[in-house]
Amino acid sequence: MQLPNLEEDEVWRTNVASTLADLQPNVLELWHYGFTEMVNNAIDHSAGSRLIIVVKRNAAVTNIAVLDDGVGIFRKIKEAEKLEDERHAVLELAKGKLTTDPDRHTGEGIFFTSRVMDDFEILSGDVYFTHEAEKDEDWILEVEKPRQGTSVFMGLDNFSERSMKDVFSHFASDSDDYGFTKTVVPVRMAKHGAEQLISRSQAKRLLARLDRFRTVILDFEGVDMIGRSFADEIFRVFARAHPDTLILPIKASNGIASLIQSARAGGASNSP
Repeated sequence: MQLPNLEEDEVWRTNVASTLADLQPNVLELWHYGFTEMVNNAIDHSAGSRLIIVVKRNAAVTNIAVLDDGVGIFRKIKEAEKLEDERHAVLELAKGKLTTDPDRHTGEGIFFTSRVMDDFEILSGDVYFTHEAEKDEDWILEVEKPRQGTSVFMGLDNFSERSMKDVFSHFASDSDDYGFTKTVVPVRMAKHGAEQLISRSQAKRLLARLDRFRTVILDFEGVDMIGRSFADEIFRVFARAHPDTLILPIKASNGIASLIQSARAGGASNSP
């Protein structure tokens, strides 16, 4: 179908809703949200001309793909945010609250769609991003054959018990507040290739926009070591400059935990 002048709710009603109409209400709501968010992204951001929708359903699972021929999501974020590498765009997506059009979008669509689905994948250029349900971490890989435009793949159990309320409340700092105030950030995504996380500039890359959240959980899964300056920038400099943002590390090795403790005490290196 041609992208210009498309409306995501019409695409949903015309191409998808009837195929999923017999699903239980919570699952249908998850699909309505995720599908319309991804189609809206393609309409508003891709600058493409064509949109392809693929729906596959069996007795247990439904999979939907949304593919456009536009500029590519990671390339667009890289250019808009002046990032060094398209892979850093994935780090920004993993944080949430990222949009290249803040006047019209909140930047929550991709983040929450990746959380309401069992499986969520984006392939664009030579970068592949994936998130699985019930896991805090995201994965980023390079692919051998670059993909033009953006391809989004979503999968969901037809009998899932997940609800939109459950997902939104998981990322709210207070039990009675469903605002998007908490995020989980995979620290390893701040790495570039085989480099180690040692410098203040790497820490600043990780910390970009995190002052927009009240609670930030830094997931150190897959990180073997960090430098003293990296730890100091996060757990002393940033923490003191943003006292309303709580930084909580998880899955840190004993060595990393010691550096974090030292930084919080003000004893880490103050070198640039």
